[in-house]
Amino acid sequence: MYHECMSSKERLSASVDAELLAAAQEAVERGEAESVSAWVNEALRLKANHDRRLAALDDFLAAYEAEHGVITEQGMHDAARRARAGAVVVRGRPAGTQAGAAGGSGAA
Repeated sequence: MYHECMSSKERLSASVDAELLAAAQEAVERGEAESVSAWVNEALRLKANHDRRLAALDDFLAAYEAEHGVITEQGMHDAARRARAGAVVVRGRPAGTQAGAAGGSGAA
């Protein structure tokens, strides 16, 4: 998706992997980007936003651990187990069940 930006532009010379350049050119051909430059600009924007979110997550984890103690592998395992135990299946069927079985959707 192309986002217009009101900031000034600067020319950049960079070497990129051939397959990434091909992906950019294909995106332009499909109308998904205005130009290769726009595609690269959006990729850089996404990377910068990603890096900012990771830094914010690092800050959050540091503050959490300062207040509650270090997050351990065992603690993560226990939290995942608790989350799975309370999860509700919203698609698929439990192993060993068939369509049309009790509670299934059969023709009435």
